[in-house]
Amino acid sequence: MSNRRRNDFLIPTLGVLFDGIAIELAFLCSYWLRFNSDVLTFLTVSEDSPPLGAYVYGSLVVISVWWMLFNSRGMYGARRNVALSDEFVNVVKLVSVGMLLVMSAAFFYRAFSYSRIVFGLLWIFSSLFIFIGRVFLLQIEKSLYRKGRELRNAVIIGNNQTANRMYEVLHNHSLLGYKFIGYFAQSKCEGNEPLSQEHYLGTFDEVSDALNNRNIELVLVAMNLDEHDALYKLLRECEGINVEFMMVPDILELMAGGIRVKEIEGIPFIKIKGVPITTWGRIMKRAFDLVVGLGFVIAGSWLFGLIAMFIKITSKGPVFFKQERIGFDGEPFNMIKFRTMRVGAEKFDNQAGLGMKDDPRQTSIGTILRKTSLDELPQLLNVLSGEMSLVGPRPERTFYVEKFKNIIPKYLDRHRVKTGMTGWAQIHGFRGDTSLEERIRYDLYYIENWSLGLDVKILFKTVGTVIFHRD
Repeated sequence: MSNRRRNDFLIPTLGVLFDGIAIELAFLCSYWLRFNSDVLTFLTVSEDSPPLGAYVYGSLVVISVWWMLFNSRGMYGARRNVALSDEFVNVVKLVSVGMLLVMSAAFFYRAFSYSRIVFGLLWIFSSLFIFIGRVFLLQIEKSLYRKGRELRNAVIIGNNQTANRMYEVLHNHSLLGYKFIGYFAQSKCEGNEPLSQEHYLGTFDEVSDALNNRNIELVLVAMNLDEHDALYKLLRECEGINVEFMMVPDILELMAGGIRVKEIEGIPFIKIKGVPITTWGRIMKRAFDLVVGLGFVIAGSWLFGLIAMFIKITSKGPVFFKQERIGFDGEPFNMIKFRTMRVGAEKFDNQAGLGMKDDPRQTSIGTILRKTSLDELPQLLNVLSGEMSLVGPRPERTFYVEKFKNIIPKYLDRHRVKTGMTGWAQIHGFRGDTSLEERIRYDLYYIENWSLGLDVKILFKTVGTVIFHRD
């Protein structure tokens, strides 16, 4: 067991190395730009350049402190699977905290006076260089996984619906860094289930021997409620075996977001559903909607007028189209859009279906408005009036709410927050005629993991999706 190959060393080590190089480069660039170039002469008065060695020695202390800071937030590890936008935000946050520590230490260290301009430049260069290093590291990691290197050998225990779903999602994604070598179950998986194509390794009683004799690094457990006694027995038999175990709870379908453990008087509770937004959270979200929404209305007022003119020129009827939708707490409201169809087309909504592409009822300008999502702009008025939010689950028509609430699990949980102009599901491609179950899953993730930062992220990604994504 002591000579077992562990595939969790190379990538974290490269991460530590790249960050160290990035911070040192940031120090050198900041020093050069401040003292050895003419770029910033307009900000400073003439003075002698301090010795470079003082900054180099200081950088060694900073690198050590920042390594510990980054490590404390889980920034060093293989298979982090973090989006680059999230990685950039994390880097900026931690660099900002690190800069506060550096400036605090410099304030108390009187033997040498560090330039405040250098500190400002250091914040910019550190954020930039560390992020560039992270992008490069991600490419190295993915390249290794594509070549079948640094993969963690994984097995699944169980052959129920959860186990099959887990295997179906993970086994075709080698870029996640896992390689499945088989599964354990009390009986072999038969039929067309995803696990049936994987190697059957034996029953639960054979797990401990296999872990001792095979190079297995990760065990994913998906056992039924009535198999918990077997799970306890299995864990006792695997005591002393240095292999990571992760279990998917058999209440998985009840959970909308990430698992949270809350302790009350020493008793750990798994939170399976919580209040999505606190009172102060609602206040902040409403203030954000008002400020940003009003800014959009003012900045886009010329576009409103231009679109209204084209609608009146190309077809008869009103500029705006209003339709009853279901919003927060199941309350109905009239959602406003630019009219994209001929007058009276809404009478055939039920026959047309949900989110029909290339609807023949559309006007010529309406087709363009829908493809560019500009028909949604008047919903800013719904946002300003408090009926909607900039970000949230998309509101549905009453007909569809009544239709789906009894057949799609957790469908009504979407109404626990205000509906939005855009949402977590939409930026992941779930809009129009797409899987409702997947859309609900993304909506519930947003509700259970809401933050103002997440709203900002969704708005930025919405702009990118509208501009660059043709669907």
